[in-house]
Amino acid sequence: MNTVKYAVTKQYEGKFSDAVLDIIDSLNREGFGILTQIDVQETLKRKLNTHYSKYMILGACNPPNAYKALQAEREIGLLLPCNVIVYEEDTRVFISVMKPSVALTLSSNPDVAVIAEDVESKLISALNTATK
Repeated sequence: MNTVKYAVTKQYEGKFSDAVLDIIDSLNREGFGILTQIDVQETLKRKLNTHYSKYMILGACNPPNAYKALQAEREIGLLLPCNVIVYEEDTRVFISVMKPSVALTLSSNPDVAVIAEDVESKLISALNTATK
């Protein structure tokens, strides 16, 4: 497991497929919908005929906060939705959520910073619920 400043990562005790379902369920309870679901393993196999471990990217969106952010700064859409990943590493499963408070420092708008903090707390809450 890598530790980076723009994500919070926790190990999931269970199967990869269950981790995907559990984080989606937890995100839904926090008001997020899943806009995109990218199976990286399948995509790399199909496009490059190469093997990669199980790795899913989920594009999560909290509509009320996304709307507020877009009202505060139209270009913020370039940084949406919030990505959540589920991956296997050495037979262990991990879930990572992005930290909008870090990612959205690209904006100098203080309104965006407040929204980022709220979104981040919801993402971390979903992560904690899914990994209990």
